[in-house]
Amino acid sequence: MIRTKLITLFLISGLAQASAQTSGGKLKPEQAIMDVRHYTIALNVNFDQKSIDGSTVVDVIMEKPAKVLLLDLLDSLNVSEVSVNGTKQPFKHQNDLITINLNKELPAGKASIKVLYGGKPRIAKRPPWDDGFTWTQDSTGHPWLAITAEQTGGKIYFPSKDSPSDEPNEGADLIITVPKDLVVAGPGLLKGVSKKGNTATYHWKTSYSINNYSILFNVGDYKMVSRTYKSVAGNTVPVQFYVLNEHADKAPHLLDMLVKVTQSKEKYFGEYPWAKEKIGIVETPHLGMEHQSMNAYGNKFRYTKLGGQDFDWLMTHEFGHEWWGNKITAKDWADYWIHEGIDTYADALITLDFEGKQAYINRIKKSAYNIQNKQPLVLGKDIDEASAYNNDIYTKGGYFMHTLQYVIGDSTFFPALKGFATDPMHTYSNLSVTDDVEQYFSKAYGQSLKPLFDLYLRTTNKLEVNVKARPNDKYLIKLQNINMNLPLDITTDAGVQHVVVTPQGITVASKTLPVIDADGWYLKKVIYE
Repeated sequence: MIRTKLITLFLISGLAQASAQTSGGKLKPEQAIMDVRHYTIALNVNFDQKSIDGSTVVDVIMEKPAKVLLLDLLDSLNVSEVSVNGTKQPFKHQNDLITINLNKELPAGKASIKVLYGGKPRIAKRPPWDDGFTWTQDSTGHPWLAITAEQTGGKIYFPSKDSPSDEPNEGADLIITVPKDLVVAGPGLLKGVSKKGNTATYHWKTSYSINNYSILFNVGDYKMVSRTYKSVAGNTVPVQFYVLNEHADKAPHLLDMLVKVTQSKEKYFGEYPWAKEKIGIVETPHLGMEHQSMNAYGNKFRYTKLGGQDFDWLMTHEFGHEWWGNKITAKDWADYWIHEGIDTYADALITLDFEGKQAYINRIKKSAYNIQNKQPLVLGKDIDEASAYNNDIYTKGGYFMHTLQYVIGDSTFFPALKGFATDPMHTYSNLSVTDDVEQYFSKAYGQSLKPLFDLYLRTTNKLEVNVKARPNDKYLIKLQNINMNLPLDITTDAGVQHVVVTPQGITVASKTLPVIDADGWYLKKVIYE
């Protein structure tokens, strides 16, 4: 996601503000032994009352016997009944937590928790920069509903285990009832629509694992405009745009752009991750956000130019999260940069494809001005979303990937990047942390990259390069704050020399003062003596 106030790239996925209701943090012991397998969310949506009412079933596997179960749900909603494996259980709902005090100990193994609830969910004050429901109308007067939940998590409207470390491995079902003249857009595949009286019920189902802030729906006077796409692996994938009827004529052109972007993404990261379901986008009253197989789009068809063609930067960024954030998901918000930093770098690769290497370099160099270095990108473990979120997870995270590309070289870097994005050990239900990324690229490179990862991700330091003048037009060039060999471009009177600098330093000859790393592959501080 993108914060427009802070960065030119403006990546709208992850716009967070500090809140006591943020997602993640250290797991409570009662939840640590609970493995969520599936959510079934069945709700009636009342636009007049701005309310929801229904149930959520959470299917879990308990690693150990339990006497207490915990689910997260904001206090803005009212719980009327809880049952476990079909038997009603006593519970308390306070401090945004449902505490289920079981009548008898629940054995290890499979269990099904059903919660009946309803009420008025929290209203978003400034979506997507904060979370909640947006109840509004389109210009023709039709009701229009959008949900944003990345900062707060799924607990904003359904009982859930609020941690990025546990996705429902078997997916989710959303069964949403709305007024009959409206359409529901959701994740996965539309399994059916049933109409009864003045209502229509839409059943959306995804069989993939999914982060809980992507388990949501949008409602509006939508028309589904579609085409098909042949993926890089040869699969035929539906491409669907749930666009307001009043804007349906604009949909085909946007889908043309989306297909071109998909081709570029597949080139670097492998096949579109949800090929068995769909490529989906939905028009929203807020600017946009990544939601698995149904990205929110609210950029109002405002295009720039890239390579002489119409280009929608926001759609492109959010769509990149299908790989970085949805398919490859950080196990801990501490590793948030994996989502936003690598996706920001992916945006720059689109520039590389459409406008060439110099345009790519210029874009990356320009982004350095927005790096703030107020805190390290990786703060430790068990970090909540609001604490982990800052501008640099985009800008510095993206710049770091640019640096990594240079250090290990294109012929190693790009296969490793695609390899990580397609490795079953790091995708779908297998979540990742920063050490996984470092170890994967280190193995591909053939030597440890840990000093580089530590410098740029775990500190606010820049690479320090010392240039010391010596007699006879010689210069000693040393790296001062990293213990590894690094390549470096040095511009001398003879031109650009590509050298490897050791911690002990190297000597170069030049009748002019050497220029270090003119193309900006590193965030650096150059010290001349």
